This record gives sequence, C-alpha cells and structure tokens, in this order.
Amino acid sequence: MKNKLLHTPEGVRDIYNEECEKKLVLQSKLSHTLKSYGYHNIQTPTFEFFDIFGKEIGTTPSKELYKFFDREGNTLVLRPDITPSIARSVAKYFADEDMPIRLSYMGNTFINNHSYQGRLKECTQLGAELIGDNTVDADAEILAMVISSLKAVGLKEFQISIGHVDILAGLIAAAGLDEEQTERVRELIANKNFFGVEEEIEQTDIPQSLKELFGMLGMIYNQASDFAGACALAREYVADCPQILAALERLQALDEVLQIYGVDDHVSYELGMISNYSYYTGIIFAGYTFGSGEPIVKGGRYDKLLPYFGKDAASIGFAFTVDQLMSALSRQKIEIPVDYRNTLIVYEEAVKKTAIEKAAALRADGNAVELILRDQTKTDADYQAYKERNQIAELIFMGEDR
Repeated sequence: MKNKLLHTPEGVRDIYNEECEKKLVLQSKLSHTLKSYGYHNIQTPTFEFFDIFGKEIGTTPSKELYKFFDREGNTLVLRPDITPSIARSVAKYFADEDMPIRLSYMGNTFINNHSYQGRLKECTQLGAELIGDNTVDADAEILAMVISSLKAVGLKEFQISIGHVDILAGLIAAAGLDEEQTERVRELIANKNFFGVEEEIEQTDIPQSLKELFGMLGMIYNQASDFAGACALAREYVADCPQILAALERLQALDEVLQIYGVDDHVSYELGMISNYSYYTGIIFAGYTFGSGEPIVKGGRYDKLLPYFGKDAASIGFAFTVDQLMSALSRQKIEIPVDYRNTLIVYEEAVKKTAIEKAAALRADGNAVELILRDQTKTDADYQAYKERNQIAELIFMGEDR
C-alpha cells in the first residue's frame, strides 16, 4: 500500500530538480518574447463549466474530459484547452472594447487520452490570443511571434506548416460529399494517407478538376514561388468556388507579409492541413521539429468562437506545448541555460548567530542562500557531494576554527 502512495496516476508525472529549473527558464524566455510584442498576461480557472468546452464549441470529445460536479450539481471539467476560457473572459471583461486585445497565458491542460497513445494527460500550455483584428497582418504577427519565440529558446531547425480550413471545406462542398464520405476523407487526411484520399475520390463522379485539387492536398510547399504556382493551378481547378479562392488569396497575402517579417524561411504551406478543433474558421498552423513526435505549437483563426459567448470579434491565437518543446530541445542537445547562484553555508552551533547574519546580508544583496546546521556525523566531502547534487554554486563552512 505504501508503494502505491509513491506513484502518480497514468499520464501525469513529477518534474523536479534540474528539469524543473529548465522548464521555468524556458517558460520565462517564451513569455518574454510574447511580452515584447505587447501581449498582456491573463489567468483563467483550471476548471470551468462543462458548456465552455461543449460540443457546440468543438474542442475536445466529452469522453476525453475530466468531469466532476460541484455542490449545486453543475457539471465541471478540468480545462482541456485554454482558448475557450480566454474567449469567455474577453466576452465578460472586454465586452465594449472595439480595439485589438492582446493576451498571453500559461497553465496546465488536462485530456484523458487513451493510454496506448503514450501522451501525457496533463500538459503545460503557453500561448497568446489576438482578439478584435481580422486582418492578414494579425495572422502574420501571430506567426512571426511564434517563430521569434522558438528562436529565442535556441531552436534552429523547425518548420511552421500553414493551411486554411476553407480549402478542404470548400472542396467537400463543391464535390457534394455526404457525411460518411466526408468523415472517411478527413480521417485519411489526418493519417496522412493521401493515396487513400485519391482512391476515395476516384470512386465519385465529381469533375476531374476537383479530383486534381484533391490530389494536391498532400503537397507541401516550402518556397513562395512553388506555393504561388500551386495557387495559380488550384484557381484553374476551382474557378467557380469562391470559398476556396478566398482561402488561397488569404494564404498568398499572408506569405507576402511573412516575407516582410523575414520569417518565411521557417514556413511551409499545406493545402490539406486539418485540425481536430472545429472552432477554427481561417488559417490553421502547427510547428514541428526534430525530437518530438507531436507538434510543439498549434494555432489558428477562430472568428466564430467569441460570438458564442456574446462578443462579436475576430480572433487568432496559438499555444506552445511546453513539455513537447522541452523534449525536442533535449533530444537536439540544445541547452537551456540555468544560472545556479545558490550559496550553501554549513555552520556549527557556536557560530549560529554569525552564520544567520551572513546569510541575511547575502540575501539582501540578491543572493540565494541555504543554511544547514552541521551534522557532526557528516564530513566535508558529504557536504561537497550534496552541493554537486543540487547544483549549488558555492559552499562555505563556518565554525570557530574556520
């Protein structure tokens, strides 16, 4: 029984010592970059009413939510995603604001994934939301800020893949696919099985031009010229599909602004990109790097989410999965520098007053100081080993004969 008390539930873990210090430094660097873009901190509750994350919003399936009840019988959930909480807060506290609102946040999210997926059920998200700005410039600012943040933590090799929800939605509408066909196509795309998509579409009697565009969904365009050529070709295939044409124009306009920011070398475009979050209405994106099997950052435009809470405002945002980013940095051997300045004073009873006063003086000068009353059964070597285990910068022995 006692051994069970030492273990955490499946999907959660303790973070301590050096790893914890590095995580705090990483979060600080990310937060500093968001602040440099003018984003203001906000904190929302760890749990909310069930409806905040309900089916109408389309965030996380009910079976994957951690649900419980309050004293009045209301169903509450641990937040699986912070964006809906931000949307609720903005609708409540900024109801009359008609200028852009920039908010940043950090907190843990909770999703009851299947155990075989091997994912953590509690993760730290750190992100930002730009509310009240529906321009391409807002899209570009968010993406530039994501790229700046990743560079700030030392990441060099990464790619932000960008898509638009209206490309696939417009294609499905133009092709007249039924609900069952749509689900199969989306599942195939989610699994990156684009050959399967082509086989599925080949069985339909839709125009050949639409089939050609379905065939382009698996392509990734890293160069602006290649993407421009793909857009020109796609326009020929769907000349009478305004939803798709508008999405392509938005992506090309976005690419032009990203070139001004000078971050386009970290960007690629993926016409078949989709998201599990159904509240997205425009561009969507995800960031990838070596050493992580999952995206290190995800985001997109969600212009219809705030109206659900009563405020008519366009919005775009993103969230870093800090745990995935930590893992990627570690596997790429990119150090997160931790400044260990702690001083350890080991003192004998006879000089207690002097030791405490010395520690107080050092702390007043901004130093971190640990005090330990000497155990006579311990040697200097024991305390030296303790110093090394705990990344203590300086060890001072104090006694009558020292």
